[in-house]
Amino acid sequence: MSLFNPKSVTFDIGGGRMVTIETGKMARQADGAVTVRQGNCILLATVVANKEPKPGQGFFPLSVDYQEKFGSAGRIPGSFFKREARLNDYEILTSRLIDRALRPLFPEDYLCEVQVLITLISSDEEVMPDSLACLAASAALAVSDIPIQEIISEVRIGRVNGEMIINPSRTELAASDFEFIIAATDKNIMMVEGESNECQEEDLIKAIEAGHEAIRLQVKAQQDLRGLVGITAKREYTKPYRNEELNEKITAFAKDKMYAIAAAASAKFERSDAFKALHQEVVDFLGEELPDEDKALIGHYTGDLQYYVVRDMILHERKRLDGRGTEDIRQLEMEIDNLPTPHGSALFTRGETQSLTTVTLGTPLDELLMETANKSDYTNFFLHYNFPPFSTGEVKMMRGVGRREVGHGNLAMRSLKKMMPGSDYPYTVRVVSDILESNGSSSMATVCAGSLALMDAGVPMAKHVSGVAMGLIKKGDDFAILTDILGDEDHLGDMDFKVTGTRDGICGVQMDIKVDGLSMDVMRQALAQAKKGRMHILEAMYACMPAAREEVKPHAPRMVKIIIDKEYIGAVIGPGGKVIQEIQRETGATINIEEVDNRGEVSIFSKEKASLERALAWINGLVAVPVVGDTYEGTVKSIKEFGAFVEFLPKKEGLLHISEISWKRLESMDGIFKEGDKVKVKLLDVDQKTGKFKLSRKALMPKPEAQPKP
Repeated sequence: MSLFNPKSVTFDIGGGRMVTIETGKMARQADGAVTVRQGNCILLATVVANKEPKPGQGFFPLSVDYQEKFGSAGRIPGSFFKREARLNDYEILTSRLIDRALRPLFPEDYLCEVQVLITLISSDEEVMPDSLACLAASAALAVSDIPIQEIISEVRIGRVNGEMIINPSRTELAASDFEFIIAATDKNIMMVEGESNECQEEDLIKAIEAGHEAIRLQVKAQQDLRGLVGITAKREYTKPYRNEELNEKITAFAKDKMYAIAAAASAKFERSDAFKALHQEVVDFLGEELPDEDKALIGHYTGDLQYYVVRDMILHERKRLDGRGTEDIRQLEMEIDNLPTPHGSALFTRGETQSLTTVTLGTPLDELLMETANKSDYTNFFLHYNFPPFSTGEVKMMRGVGRREVGHGNLAMRSLKKMMPGSDYPYTVRVVSDILESNGSSSMATVCAGSLALMDAGVPMAKHVSGVAMGLIKKGDDFAILTDILGDEDHLGDMDFKVTGTRDGICGVQMDIKVDGLSMDVMRQALAQAKKGRMHILEAMYACMPAAREEVKPHAPRMVKIIIDKEYIGAVIGPGGKVIQEIQRETGATINIEEVDNRGEVSIFSKEKASLERALAWINGLVAVPVVGDTYEGTVKSIKEFGAFVEFLPKKEGLLHISEISWKRLESMDGIFKEGDKVKVKLLDVDQKTGKFKLSRKALMPKPEAQPKP
């Protein structure tokens, strides 16, 4: 008798690509465990939830970790310890995609700790595992008794030659003009994230609709699997203590005062201080005799009251916390070239949100290694986002980069990357955004500041990219779409919808929806309003920086990239690197050469223009093919009685015969040249047998007129 009793379902995600979800074979002591397989790609997802919440638990403690085992692709990690360590950026971003989709599925009063782990245990070169990771996580929850309210899944949508593709392969994705990850239940869209080559708003709507259809198929597969397992009920759980009588008392006392604060159109800290003072008033009003368990509820109920008061004010009066209308953008201020030493810089301020962004230009040796289980690759454009505690007026331990910073930086990076120059651009570019103030949509401030700083650095960006964060307040059929949301509006609202793009289309999207039943018509309206806001910001950006600098700044490094025939790579490098080392030593330039697409790519880097030009001329000479009839400026290397040997190209010498120096007959070489002299010569001929070069100086001189005979 077997130890296992596995159950599985199989479905087609399109084009005959079969996906199988199986449970009952691996990780059987977890509350829920499944494997998801497409091709050779296999993911193991497990979920475990504590039976009781921790004492005093006031929030839902969900942790989601996605990790790739290098052994899944037959690789050994490149770290010193040769084992998987902390999650890399790709794993963190995938974890965030899953977390944001799963979190709304749990009841609001469920406070037991839940841990979701998704592990890539077998890799497929063509299958993107992140497209299947949320399906695996949701399926693990579906076959458990953990109390989720709905089943969910995620798909990636690509478009190749106008055709929508669900979960495109790596090859298909490389040819796609957009890429969106969509999470949804059977009925509702929950999350959208992705990038595009300036797609239109209606293209995004069509992608969402196509993705939702595919997700419904995946949700049904999970339901079928749960039926096979026999899960018919969810576990009971301890709900937090509540006192509705206390809630009513607080509401009666504080509602009008709460509204007065919300309607005052005050600044962030002034408003925050007023809410804190009102909370203390409520505490004083209720008195010290209040039981401890009720005292613990005061913050909860005043927070709920703030939630409903602010939302009602926006819905009924179309009035926001800072006094703006629903479509108004906060005051904009922007500066470029505000830091003397960085290669590019910009300070972008929108209301109480501010980003100081710098750009650094480097060599190919500065490229960033992006390592995953499937492959390792280098990128010459990357962005780092920093969110120090002083930006929100707080004191916190500096513990390195958090997941939020990785996620926000990635959205900004993907948006700006769409307007970066092509693969022939020689520089490695690093963008760093330091958030100095934060009151909503600091990632969008990073996009704007990044675009300005890149153009200030002389990076030939095709167009400016701006971004705006949209919000939604919805109650029944009534709703209000908010442009350029504040931090409080993000917290109290039903949607956080970030859209980046140029004047011509969308470059990046990140959307989290907290409300059920969001129609496509509402989404269309939100996208139209986002476009209007994006254009407003773009106009201000173009007024500040109309176009990229034509050249990098004087203190920025110079770099040029040239393409040479593959056969000349060896000539530039030389035996044991002798030639390239000599060029670098003599010129002071840094040179990188590699074979790409059966050709040589040579990048020359120097802080001085003269150094770069000298190295460039040297390499051009090494790879140049002498052309009979062309003129060269050469250097006299040696002098013989019959003429001089002239180096007219690097490592290429020809004979300048005494008869070819001048139209005047010379009896000897005495006093004509000395070694090191520069001389212009014309290449007359190349001996086909010996390869020797015949040079002439007199061919560049006017021929004297013949003297009449006496």
